[in-house]
Parts: sequence; structure tokens; C-alpha cells
Amino acid sequence: MSKQLLFSITIDDFEIQTFKAGGKGGQHQNKTESAVRLIHHPSGAVAESREHKNQLQNKKEAFKRVVETVKFKMWHKIEISKRLGKYVDIEKIVEDQIQPENLVVESRMNGKWIPYVEEVHE
Repeated sequence: MSKQLLFSITIDDFEIQTFKAGGKGGQHQNKTESAVRLIHHPSGAVAESREHKNQLQNKKEAFKRVVETVKFKMWHKIEISKRLGKYVDIEKIVEDQIQPENLVVESRMNGKWIPYVEEVHE
């Protein structure tokens, strides 16, 4: 069975924010914008890195971290399912199942569950 590339994700798919790292490290960290935050808007995943002295290393580290987040992994699974034609819209399934004809309302009486009947007071 051969694998096929369904889609690729590049650094261009992320919003890149740079900022001063601050903290320990002296004047160098306080003067240069070496820290990097990556935001992947489709998934809502965010990661940052400020450990390294240069921006490129921090960008690589942030990229590794963002693809390891739960939000990104969930988005990735859904995206693959869509592209393979196996995506099931869970919202549609829930909407169908929650229709009044599919619901049974019960109440507990004497330790047993019985169908709930609303009392009508006149």
C-alpha cells in the first residue's frame, strides 16, 4: 500500500509573532526580538519558544510544539478525514438524534425509572 500526500502544512499557514524574551540572559534577551509565538488559526493551536538566543531556533522549536498540541492534532485528524471522504459531521448527527421524537424523558420513582408525565393543574 503506497502512501499519498493529502496536504502539507508550512510555516506560511501560521501567524508568527516575535517579541523580546525577557527574563534571565541579560541585555541580549531584553534588546532583541528572539522569542517566537506561532498561531494556527484553523485549529486554534498556539505555541511559543523563548529558550534560544536566536529567532530561527525559537521558530523551529515553536513549530515542533504547536504540532504536538491537542488542538492541532484534533484539527489534523478531522482534516485528513475530510480529504479522504470519511468525515462524518458530528454536529449533524447530534442534531438528528436530539429531535423530540428521539428523546425519552424519565423520572425516578421508588428506585425505578419511569416515563415522565407532566402534571396538568387547572
